[in-house]
Amino acid sequence: MARYTGPVCRMCRTEQKKLMLKGDRCKSDKCPINRKRAAPGKDPKARPGKRSDYGVQLREKQKLRKIYGMQEKQFHLFFERALRMPGITGENLFVLLERRLDNIVYRLRFASSRSQARQVVSHGHVLVNGRRINIPSYLVKAEDEVSIAEKSRNMTLVKDALKEFGKAGLMPWLSLDPDAMKGKFLAAPRRSDITDLGDIKEQMIIEYYSK
Repeated sequence: MARYTGPVCRMCRTEQKKLMLKGDRCKSDKCPINRKRAAPGKDPKARPGKRSDYGVQLREKQKLRKIYGMQEKQFHLFFERALRMPGITGENLFVLLERRLDNIVYRLRFASSRSQARQVVSHGHVLVNGRRINIPSYLVKAEDEVSIAEKSRNMTLVKDALKEFGKAGLMPWLSLDPDAMKGKFLAAPRRSDITDLGDIKEQMIIEYYSK
């Protein structure tokens, strides 16, 4: 399946939810969700129809997949891995998604969005424990140090993104030294700690893939 290359705000309009795909724009008045734009392809005056159980489950899965910027095949592989892990499948899925290197780079404020973080990783600007890693889906482990390569520390996009650290702070499972442009993944988060994804209902995702 090819990667989506159209306007990302359209994906937020489809889900009628902020997926935080464009960094600072999502927090501004320019966000289509703030302006209550209708879902694409829908008549703004049309009465919304009732969704089936399958439709509700599909939308939950699509929302989470789009938030982390993953294609269906890769997202399904993550779900299958979460299913095989001991513990609660939904919580395992969130832990695996949060451990992705592109997500960690975004969470450490080295990029203003996950798509930008994916580019930063793919272009070789990120080190894990001093070793260059250019695979966005690489799973970071507890106590791993994630840093920006020395030759890349003058990048404007990284410096601009780090300014957000002073405003928004950091998730409790991470630590950051903004001056040295390095941080650490302290431990896997609990589901209750991931509070910025809204009302994602992971049980519906499990039901969707269980059909």
